[in-house]
Amino acid sequence: MLPAPHRLRRPADFSAVVRRGRRAGRRHLVLHLLEPTGPEEAAAPVRVGFVVSKAVGGSVVRNRVERRLRHLVAAQLGALPPGARAVVRANPAAAAARSDVLGRDLASAVRKLVPEVGEVP
Repeated sequence: MLPAPHRLRRPADFSAVVRRGRRAGRRHLVLHLLEPTGPEEAAAPVRVGFVVSKAVGGSVVRNRVERRLRHLVAAQLGALPPGARAVVRANPAAAAARSDVLGRDLASAVRKLVPEVGEVP
């Protein structure tokens, strides 16, 4: 489970990240990342939100995909810059993907957006 201080909740936050942030698209997901702009934002924890639309599948499938993504993102919070805000959007192919494949896609997207990270476990 993603700790409460690391969750993105407000619709305005989701919109800001998707509109103003950088994007890395992969087969199973798209990662939007908005880095902090000031010192007060950099002191805040990384906050992440998830978008899993009905195109991914029914409610059971969508919730399963979101749970997998939450678990994978929680393991990589340290790879993102402090104060960053991110949105992970699942593509329809994520419904049939195994967790290790989703993890590789997520790690690849993080490496593209935060190149100084290198290899993320």
